[in-house]
Amino acid sequence: MSAAPAIRLDGVSLGLGGRPILDRLTFDVPARGVTALIGPNGAGKSVTLRVIDGLLRPDSGTVHVGPGRTAFVFQRTALVRASAAANVALALGPLGLSRGERRERVAAALARVGLSERAGDAATRFSGGEQQRLALARAWALRPALLLLDEPTASLDPGATAIVEDLITEMARDGTAVLLVSHNLGQVARLAEISVVLASGRAVEHGPTRTTLYSPRTPEARAYLTGELPWTSFAAAS
Repeated sequence: MSAAPAIRLDGVSLGLGGRPILDRLTFDVPARGVTALIGPNGAGKSVTLRVIDGLLRPDSGTVHVGPGRTAFVFQRTALVRASAAANVALALGPLGLSRGERRERVAAALARVGLSERAGDAATRFSGGEQQRLALARAWALRPALLLLDEPTASLDPGATAIVEDLITEMARDGTAVLLVSHNLGQVARLAEISVVLASGRAVEHGPTRTTLYSPRTPEARAYLTGELPWTSFAAAS
């Protein structure tokens, strides 16, 4: 018997400012592993994450998220005016951990993303890449059942990107269901077992990542991937 999905969207529609964004969007995210949400700009990917997290309420359809904590790492990180360690500790507040447990989780999270030496530094003085790594450390410390990621490495150099990708892989291996929005299709190929292609607010392709990227069935998916993977011959790869 297969596990219940971490996320199930069924016929979700949403308009913003009089413009339709999501159009009867339907797909599942497995309870384990990494699922990528890809597609052209304006397809509704970031809005989908916000609907799943409850930040936006759909006009129609249903959104089911499984039990457990959800962590959301935005493309532009929101940090408080405090040290890096305090930013991670603040996220842990609702968990009711002892002071010692909280200290241990903070130290382990900062070490995991290579920021131990910056623990006492003001987070708002960090570079964009360092802030994103801190946001991932904060999410990792929560040990969430579900992790939502919106372009988590868009502002990072290759070294920092590798750290973040390793962390995502580790969290997925430890049982966190990950839904990743990324325009980096190399990253999608490295990390995601399943990929969903959005176009005009609809899931036009959904399946194993290799099949989705290299043997797309729908014209919408082929049109998007032809532009993003110009070196790929779909006929040769299928």
